[in-house]
Amino acid sequence: MRAGRVLVAAVALAAAMIVAACGTSDPLAAKGDCASDALIVGSANFPESETVANIYTEVLRINGFKVDTKFDIGSREAYIPALRQCAISLIPEYTGNLLQYLDKDATATAAPEVNAALTKALGDDLAIATPAPGEDSDAVVVTRATADKWGLKSIADLAPHSAEVKFGGMAEFAQRPGGLPGLKKTYGLDISDANFVPIADGGGPATVRALVDGQVTAADIFTTSQAIAENDLVVLADPQHNFAAQNVVPLFNAAKKTDKAVAVLDAVSAKLTTTELISLNTAVSGDSKIEPKAAALAWITAKGLNSPIG
Repeated sequence: MRAGRVLVAAVALAAAMIVAACGTSDPLAAKGDCASDALIVGSANFPESETVANIYTEVLRINGFKVDTKFDIGSREAYIPALRQCAISLIPEYTGNLLQYLDKDATATAAPEVNAALTKALGDDLAIATPAPGEDSDAVVVTRATADKWGLKSIADLAPHSAEVKFGGMAEFAQRPGGLPGLKKTYGLDISDANFVPIADGGGPATVRALVDGQVTAADIFTTSQAIAENDLVVLADPQHNFAAQNVVPLFNAAKKTDKAVAVLDAVSAKLTTTELISLNTAVSGDSKIEPKAAALAWITAKGLNSPIG
């Protein structure tokens, strides 16, 4: 029995050593090989990012690149440092949010100005390819019934009804420059504190349900949400660019950016419209629940990207 206890203790000690080693060996903390020709594609921890990252991965492989993946990393606070030290080589990003991350004082909102400011903000260790026409940006969304009732086409059309509007969104939307303050400054849409309903799912199912059920009159929902089409919701136009452009763009460690990689990913981006992003999101997050890699492969084939480019 004593020998058995010794054996159990030894196994327990070995397990504890393994756990301790795992706890101190974050694969993203170590510097990668910036000089290698191999690429490591990363993704943030939400379905759209993983789906686009799978598209990048598979098209790069089709074009002769050796590619590994590190998906579901987390937020920019985790993957930008990893990118800077080549723990990953590239990742799908969004132009406006990336600009705000790199330059807290940036004020650009229209796509050309955002792209120009972003190019300057990247510094020497980060680089981008050409942004896709597709973007996943904040939007003021209403039901079809509300749009018809008040004749709504743009956010400005909603402003005369400010006192009647209950607005749903993340709590921070009430303070951030592009949120309620921006809507008031840009369009005169003045939502009182009493009429703002904080909903903590980032424009997800709870927000959509609150809008459809009439708990709120308008809501902040992202433009590529499949719920917009599924529920016949109306996205109000933002002609004054209150919300910064959020075009999908491949973000590289600068040492990993090559002409060939850019040519391949530019071919992908040229076909990645907002409509295509919505279609991909519907496949992955809608009723079908297709895995991101399967959705990516089907899209690649449908767009004729399943053979080497050029």
